[in-house]
Amino acid sequence: MRGRLMKVSKNIKFFINYFLGPVLFVWLAWSVYRQIMAQPDLGKAWQHVRQSFNSPLIWNLVIVVLLMFVNWAIEAVKWKISVKEVQEVNFAKAFMAVLSGVSFAVSTPNRVGEYLGRVLYMKEGNRLKTISITITGSISQLIITLFIGCIGLYVLRPAIIEQHLISSLWMQVIFYGVLATAIVLTVFYFRLSWLVKWIEKIPGSRRFVYLVEAIEHFDATLLIRLLSLSLLRFIVFIIQYYLLFDLFGVNTDWWQTFWTVSVSFLVMAIIPTISLLELVQRGNVVAAIVGLYSANIVGMSFATASIWFINLVIPAIAGSLLILRMRKIISEKNEEV
Repeated sequence: MRGRLMKVSKNIKFFINYFLGPVLFVWLAWSVYRQIMAQPDLGKAWQHVRQSFNSPLIWNLVIVVLLMFVNWAIEAVKWKISVKEVQEVNFAKAFMAVLSGVSFAVSTPNRVGEYLGRVLYMKEGNRLKTISITITGSISQLIITLFIGCIGLYVLRPAIIEQHLISSLWMQVIFYGVLATAIVLTVFYFRLSWLVKWIEKIPGSRRFVYLVEAIEHFDATLLIRLLSLSLLRFIVFIIQYYLLFDLFGVNTDWWQTFWTVSVSFLVMAIIPTISLLELVQRGNVVAAIVGLYSANIVGMSFATASIWFINLVIPAIAGSLLILRMRKIISEKNEEV
């Protein structure tokens, strides 16, 4: 029976990696290509993008790269203060753990593999305990995304309906649905101790309580700190988009960028995706929503691709190198034993 399940799991993995993944990528890539080719004054847009690399605004790209380090440094601080009750880790180790998590995340749906990369830096007995803590940090980021995205939906509502992206009825359904989800998730977030009590009441589940008991000790102060750091990360993302929109000639002001990108983040948080396919999907979402205020699809595509490469691909490569280094160290220790 077990062998049969393993075979089924292997077949599913093969189907996703070698058939479904490539098909989705090709379909999404074709979708973005059609949008770009349908853009008016395409030649002029391409010329503007090429000129951007020779203009003083190229410093925007440098700042975006520097903000990538700020972004993951904030996430490292979040993780460091979260796992403190289980195990003390310094900032350098937390930063390496976060990058290693990114390397796992790029090939898993909605980046769930991120947890596996981080726990490698914990002691043997603490690894499983850390997963629930890491999930709590992710929930704090999701809460910020939902609330700000919900406000963004309200602000952009007239433009969205006027451009016929969705109907007024569906706009209300989505808005109140997101708002309700955000409120429920926030209540759950500040009552994590309830989760431990619920698990304790399930027959035969007491042996699993240790996996979540660490979050029972999260007080309101710590949870608010995590939310504050998540908000700071969110603002860093927005600044990156604004700088690259400016670089690539996407003519939106600060507030238009803030709200359109916030709604784009909300949509991406709701849609299941794999990071390796995320670029094209994110490009579609950004083009649709930011397109309410700018027709420069080429500039949006370049900005989106640049942020995807800087914020995800580069850290994933660095994280992979760190994991290889760790495996080598572990291997050497085993040989000594």
